[in-house]
Amino acid sequence: MMNLETLKEKPLFQMTGEEFIFLQNKLNHEVPLKNVQPEKREKHVYGILGIAKLFGCSKSSANRIKKSGIIDEAIIQNGRKIIVDAELALELMKESK
Repeated sequence: MMNLETLKEKPLFQMTGEEFIFLQNKLNHEVPLKNVQPEKREKHVYGILGIAKLFGCSKSSANRIKKSGIIDEAIIQNGRKIIVDAELALELMKESK
């Protein structure tokens, strides 16, 4: 039987794989999850960089997404200013696949 307190004090490089997995499983069950908050998403994102952050891609990929027309309903553009309804854009992208 492995002693949890002894394993907590043992350096990681000296642990066997079995000891590390045992310690990880024990500690995961002890950590309370009440501090975890749901991800807050902004209502609108701005510009190509905003689209890139929304979809988690590069600026060039965000530009391709915008030019493809898939999220046109979510985009308001006046000259160079781009405003995107984030929820609608994600929904449109989801429907297109």
